Amino acid sequence: KPEECQLYIFADDVIPRWITDFTLLDYDTIVGCDKFENVFVLRLPPGCEEDAEDDPTSTKFKWESGYLSGAAFKFDQIAQFHTGQLITSVRKCQLSAFGSEVILFATTMGSIGALLPFELKDDVETFVHLEMYLRQEAQPLCGREHVSFRSSSVPVKNIVDGDLCEQFAQLSFIKQKSVAEELDK
Repeated sequence: KPEECQLYIFADDVIPRWITDFTLLDYDTIVGCDKFENVFVLRLPPGCEEDAEDDPTSTKFKWESGYLSGAAFKFDQIAQFHTGQLITSVRKCQLSAFGSEVILFATTMGSIGALLPFELKDDVETFVHLEMYLRQEAQPLCGREHVSFRSSSVPVKNIVDGDLCEQFAQLSFIKQKSVAEELDK
């Protein structure tokens, strides 16, 4: 509240995070990254803005009462992904004049990554099935399971791993053909 020179926290995350960068996606949604090499998307629960605007002191008292050791409202976790590299910057941008918006991130190791939205449900199903198949076929060199790596801090959620799907091209032609037949593509 500017007239009182006070900042009221009315929503926070259930997971304590050491934020390295974040950006707003819309009025209720943020994408952020933390020092544990995670990128995540969080959204305010529906209706919490009205409660906070109507009576901001009530959320202050809820904060002081210690509801889950934090604010009165908790962010909804939309997506979560472990990159394996410390992310230093995350931005929402449009790569072409007629393209959809994407989320780009840069890491300390020099990688540039992107989070791209799927526009068709069929595409989501295809890539989720491809990812599940490649988890079995393309075993990592160090022997660690792919899911446990991508979920090192918090379980991976609502993100298809493009790095893993790229390994489809390294499979033998016979395996590629059998996967394509299973996916009906």
